[in-house]
Amino acid sequence: MSKQEVSIFWFRRDLRLEDNVGLFQALQLKYSVIPLFIFDEAILDNLPKNDARVGFIHESLSKINSQLQEIGSSLLVKKGKTFDAWQSLLEEYDIKEVFFNKDYEPYAIQRDTAICELLETNKSIAYSFKDQVIFEEKEITKADGLPYTVYTPFKNKWLEKYKSMAPVQEYDTESHFSNFHKNSFDFPTLEQIGFQESNIKVKPHNLKFIANYQDIRDFPALDKTSYLSPHLRFGTVSVRKLVNWAFHKNDVFLSELIWREFFMQILFSFPKVVTQNFKSAYDGIQWRNNEEDFKRWCSGTTGYPMVDAGMRQLNETGYMHNRVRMVVASFLIKHLMIQWQWGEAYFAEKLLDYDMSANVGNWQWAAGTGCDAAPYFRVFNPDIQLKKFDEKGIYIRKWIKEFDLGYGKPMVEHAMARDRAIATYKEGILK
Repeated sequence: MSKQEVSIFWFRRDLRLEDNVGLFQALQLKYSVIPLFIFDEAILDNLPKNDARVGFIHESLSKINSQLQEIGSSLLVKKGKTFDAWQSLLEEYDIKEVFFNKDYEPYAIQRDTAICELLETNKSIAYSFKDQVIFEEKEITKADGLPYTVYTPFKNKWLEKYKSMAPVQEYDTESHFSNFHKNSFDFPTLEQIGFQESNIKVKPHNLKFIANYQDIRDFPALDKTSYLSPHLRFGTVSVRKLVNWAFHKNDVFLSELIWREFFMQILFSFPKVVTQNFKSAYDGIQWRNNEEDFKRWCSGTTGYPMVDAGMRQLNETGYMHNRVRMVVASFLIKHLMIQWQWGEAYFAEKLLDYDMSANVGNWQWAAGTGCDAAPYFRVFNPDIQLKKFDEKGIYIRKWIKEFDLGYGKPMVEHAMARDRAIATYKEGILK
């Protein structure tokens, strides 16, 4: 019996049907399209069974599946090693073409290369597309073709290129939904994937505060942030729609979206930054890396209210306000002299919006070891940050319930820690 001829669209970091480049292209062509998602055990096996991000992925896929069911289709969900999943699909179907949107992280590049080789061996054609960024890889470079390692000239080139084509094209996927494969795949429960519901949830995104973003973004007690970052991370929103909208609304907010692409380019061009300093001159710094100090930082019991409130917010909700992220990162690195990789790994475990390029980029920025980073002698004073950005103590009282009952002493004195950090950096930076 001959196998059914189909195309497959492979969802990854693009969990939406609307304005999805790879999906749009798949639906244009001759073969009916099976939409696919693979829960990759190479990733899942390293996560706790109540990981909130897996729950959010499952919830997002469920919404996609419901939309597909309305037109007589459904989402095919597999769980296992990605290579094995594709081998079984090739045995079941005559897969003519496979479409997916690019991912720029090192593991994803290796995975996709292996799958494309497997598909080629089986005479299936693979097509990949740019979807999660406006400009990718080598589209924004210096005149000599080398990548930018300083943000401002990258931003200027990015804006120049965007303005020449604004608004960037959006894709009317919905008008081609009739080309989805007619099927009724069983959609698995979260438990069938091997996970369970988390008490932590991803919040809906909210753009109503963007108009005066620059005036309110530094004040954590206001809680007037967009909560867009997890949605950008997993692609439940289109970056094209967002940038086209932000371009007319707020330059400062748009700059944050450009930072996102800057860090993605850095990760793609310099993959060593995942675990190593971008600036190798900093490799000689002698870190204290005290495990008990690290535990106090993780649990939010350092005695510095701004640091502790931020860490408790992270542990309880999977979020942390951006201003506070800078404060807690600086504290871990400069006050406790614990290397940035420890903090980066903890954020990777806890953050709902964990994105490797941004997380690594921001931690190396705080450490002074990254491209276009804060100078090593900049050491945030957590008490001054508290007075400037939470003067009435609203934010810290929300997360530190015992604050008014006599809060503990700081685990390290600021002036001493600052002097120690600067001296250690000076001594350790390789000439």
